Amino acid sequence: MHRASLMTPLALALAVTALVACGNGEPAATSGATPTTSTEATTPPESSTPATQPSSAPPPPSSSAGQPPPPAKGKVVVLDPGHNGGNGKNPAVINKPVPAGRGKGKPCNTTGTQTNAGYTEHAFTWDVANRVKAALTAKGVRVELTRPNDTGVGPCVNERAEIGNRANADAVVSIHSDGSTTAGHHGFHIIYSNPPLNPAQGAPSNKLAAAVRDAMRDGGIPLSNYTGKAGLNGRDDIAGLNLSTRPAIMVECANMRDATEAALAASPEGRQKYASAIAEGLLRYLA
Repeated sequence: MHRASLMTPLALALAVTALVACGNGEPAATSGATPTTSTEATTPPESSTPATQPSSAPPPPSSSAGQPPPPAKGKVVVLDPGHNGGNGKNPAVINKPVPAGRGKGKPCNTTGTQTNAGYTEHAFTWDVANRVKAALTAKGVRVELTRPNDTGVGPCVNERAEIGNRANADAVVSIHSDGSTTAGHHGFHIIYSNPPLNPAQGAPSNKLAAAVRDAMRDGGIPLSNYTGKAGLNGRDDIAGLNLSTRPAIMVECANMRDATEAALAASPEGRQKYASAIAEGLLRYLA
């Protein structure tokens, strides 16, 4: 005879009651529930009184669901890498006069400067602009460049401004480097249109200039010691800024004639340093 058959009806009823109580005491697992360190959540209640907590814990939000998009997502930035690789061989094109704003004109474009070792400004600006573009694109920013490569001619300075205007850009940044031959001149500065010719050239451009200036300074890039004030320089002779109807600045990243800054500009690590700082400044402005 098996001992199991001797279980009395009363014992059987008690066993069923205990089994039901264990099943109701622990919250039902959900596919998204986060484990808890509290023992109260996993220990069945000693009392037969039903627990007041819900039978299942709500799943926590996922890492992406319900999260706001990055502040800069969907914004439009136009980057203008200064000069171009084919300018030097096409003087008739780049010397053609074009409108420069404020009733004045100037040549279509120029060749730019270079380091004493021959590393050109147009190559520097093209590389930095593409690094900035990559950083901004990763944050959801739509980026347009004013030229498609570093082997062409132009565009003229008035055409570059028009590219930013047509794009209805939230920010336009023209990337350059300086070429002062005076010994000891070094550091970056940001140029903005002054006096402004339209609302975009006023407070928005000033805010953009300050945001990029601060980010570059925070990134360990020294302020200019020979032009502007605290890294900012208001000018009325920059065609791309005069003709812009969008917030626009020009960044003179370094003095390429200074030995230290020339070495930085000529190195991939140095160009990444400039690009990261400019991108950070833009993201701060767009936030």
